Amino acid sequence: MIQERLEKLRQAMRERGIDCCLIPTSDYHDSEYVSGFFRVREFFSGFTGSAGTLVVSLREAALFTDGRYFIQAERQLQGTGIRLMKIGEPDVPSLKDYLDQTLQEGECLGLDGRVVKARDAAQYEEILGRKHGRLSWDQDLAEGIWEERPRLVHQPVYVLEERCSGESTASKIARVREKMKEEGATVHILTTLDDIAWLFNIRGNDVKCCPVVLAYAVITMEKALLFAREEQAAAGKEAWSSQVQSYLEENGITLLPYEDFYSHISALHGEKALLCLERVNCRVKKELAEDVEIIDKSNPTTLMKAVKNPVEMENLRVCHLKDGVAVTHFMYWLKTNVGKIPMTELSAADQLEGLRRQQEGFIEPSFGTICAFGANGAIVHYSATPEDFARIRPEGLLVVDSGGHYPEGSTDITRTFALGPLTGDMKKHFTLVLKAMLNLKSTRFLYGCRGLNLDVRAREALWEYGLDYKHGTGHGVGYLLNVHEGPNGFRWKMVEHEENAVLEEGMVTTDEPGLYIEGSHGIRIENELLCRRGEENEYGQFMYFEDLTCVPIDLDALEPSLMTDTDRARLNTYHRQVFERLSPYFEGEELAWLKEATREI
Repeated sequence: MIQERLEKLRQAMRERGIDCCLIPTSDYHDSEYVSGFFRVREFFSGFTGSAGTLVVSLREAALFTDGRYFIQAERQLQGTGIRLMKIGEPDVPSLKDYLDQTLQEGECLGLDGRVVKARDAAQYEEILGRKHGRLSWDQDLAEGIWEERPRLVHQPVYVLEERCSGESTASKIARVREKMKEEGATVHILTTLDDIAWLFNIRGNDVKCCPVVLAYAVITMEKALLFAREEQAAAGKEAWSSQVQSYLEENGITLLPYEDFYSHISALHGEKALLCLERVNCRVKKELAEDVEIIDKSNPTTLMKAVKNPVEMENLRVCHLKDGVAVTHFMYWLKTNVGKIPMTELSAADQLEGLRRQQEGFIEPSFGTICAFGANGAIVHYSATPEDFARIRPEGLLVVDSGGHYPEGSTDITRTFALGPLTGDMKKHFTLVLKAMLNLKSTRFLYGCRGLNLDVRAREALWEYGLDYKHGTGHGVGYLLNVHEGPNGFRWKMVEHEENAVLEEGMVTTDEPGLYIEGSHGIRIENELLCRRGEENEYGQFMYFEDLTCVPIDLDALEPSLMTDTDRARLNTYHRQVFERLSPYFEGEELAWLKEATREI
């Protein structure tokens, strides 16, 4: 099937004079997760991971993805004729280098400029310029081939009340305008969905598991324009209720059709436009007139929304307690029922979601649950399907990475559970990953540090044994927004434009080291950390992390002999806190189990 689709794609390329085409995993807004309409790369490759770029020439096809998806991609690309390019591996060219090697003199590279970053497109044009080729940036090559392509749908929108957001829309817009003044900008073009939702205190469901609204925004000193209304909404399907529209009007926001955005920015002249070429798409830059000066800086909202305010911080403690109750009930159910009732990766994930739905205010999962048994746990972003799933047996390890959205915030937690007898290596690996997680979350550091400075605090526990994991140690988390949020994160490699901001009080970052043994098992343990100010003395301002996640670590998978006294003290302290917070929500046999699950070692 994939080979047939690729042949149709190549035929369309020949008809349009295109020698090579590039299909990323993105939508018009540089979103990490995309709706069905935008899953063009998946349609043409069969690879379902959330990150990857497909390059198809008339001669060959290659798919670039990162270490989280190597095992998954190898499986899904079998028989397609598509080469897997493992990003970051020795002797594997970067995407740009591959294009430089693949594109011949005078050839044409085709892409849909609405789904490719402006900065990336500029680099491709530089390559083409050296080869006297050209970039055709208005090509949606799925049209006419993908006959059953899902529609682009606008879902109902709602206002996030100030008791949840902690700051009014008017205040946020005023802060953005102050930043525009600092940068000398007369207009700010904003296209990223989480930034727009945060700025206007609105939420929706236009992207599954991401409570955002398909929209563009243009801010001037006098106006705030929101391009989000569906031009021809189906009967009874109007996304913008009269109450929401009244709210926008009260805050000086003009609601305009989603489709009018490009015509509006193409009519701008003589402006100084603040925008981020790393986040806006290629077409945005192409549409701007030559007399518009571009001020290429990060969106002011990116840092603003990452630093949670006091109301958000307190709400996050509430939502993590709710989530902790649900996940701990799941842990009890899993540990007491495995081997006694039929259980699969799918049914276990459904059980967890059902327990979350019992929590007050639960909205939806914050991403698709990863429930991976045995060897499937070695696939970092594994996804069970009705056609391909494992039955859970009372043996080995189960990795469950999941999260939820609540009015009080978003959660992301991973726990690895022992379901029966474990090998010595499994216990050793589990303990090393736990030591890594405990090391990082216990770190005290001077203000000014970035995730790049602290990542080694986790990895050193594994590096000491010649082990590692091929993903970042942590990412920022949005407030009832994207579960992956910049600009903060933990990673050891310096990658341009990646999450590497100074860690500020109020930032939420995951702490999730792992270890993946192909064909055997996987382990990941994840807590969310809230960055806080500590003491200030003659050496400077010290910072520390507050645990938000409140769920036991499975002691049945632990090899205590590998833990130092410091490791034990850290784990025991965490478990005391977990028991104190969760015990009021448990009783009877479950309470007795919880006490045992959080016992001192």
